[in-house]
Amino acid sequence: MLKITHTFPTLFLGAAALAALILSPPTRGATVTTTFNVGANVVDDCQVSATNIDFGDYRAVTAAELDANSTVAVRCTLATAYEIGLDQGLGGSSVTDRKMLQGANELSYQLFRDPGRTQNWGNTLTSDTVAGTGTGVSQNFQVYGRIPPNQNVATGTYSDTITVTVTF
Repeated sequence: MLKITHTFPTLFLGAAALAALILSPPTRGATVTTTFNVGANVVDDCQVSATNIDFGDYRAVTAAELDANSTVAVRCTLATAYEIGLDQGLGGSSVTDRKMLQGANELSYQLFRDPGRTQNWGNTLTSDTVAGTGTGVSQNFQVYGRIPPNQNVATGTYSDTITVTVTF
C-alpha cells in the first residue's frame, strides 16, 4: 500500500521563515552620534507710524488757539532703548518755529510732548525727544499740537510735513 504524506505545511512554514529572514532588517549592534549647533543673532529693530494732525478750521479773527493731537506708534525689539524725535517740518526754521504753508503764506504751530503743552517736541537726543524701551508690541505716544492765537493770515488750506525719527 502506498502512503501519501502531505508536506505542504512544512514547505509553507519553511518558505515563510525564509521570507521573514530576507525581509527583516539586519540586526546592528553599534551606533555613532554627532551634534550640531543652532543659532541666531537677534538685533535691535524698530518700526514707526503716525497719524495726521488735523486742526480743522482756524479762526484768526476770533483770536482763539486751536489744539489737536497725533499718535506716534513705535514697536521695537524687547528691551531696545529708543528715542523719538520730530523735525522742524518743511516750513519751519527750527523745532520751536514750525510753520504750515499755503504758497508764500505761513501759519505758525507748535508740537509738544505733554498734554499741558509746555514741553516742546524736537529732535535733539536726550533733550527734547521722548524716550522709551521696546516691549515687542506697539507703544503709542501722543503728540500735542497747537496753533497759537492772533495770527494775521490769509484764508486757505495750510499744510506741513513732519518727519518722525526713532533712534535706537
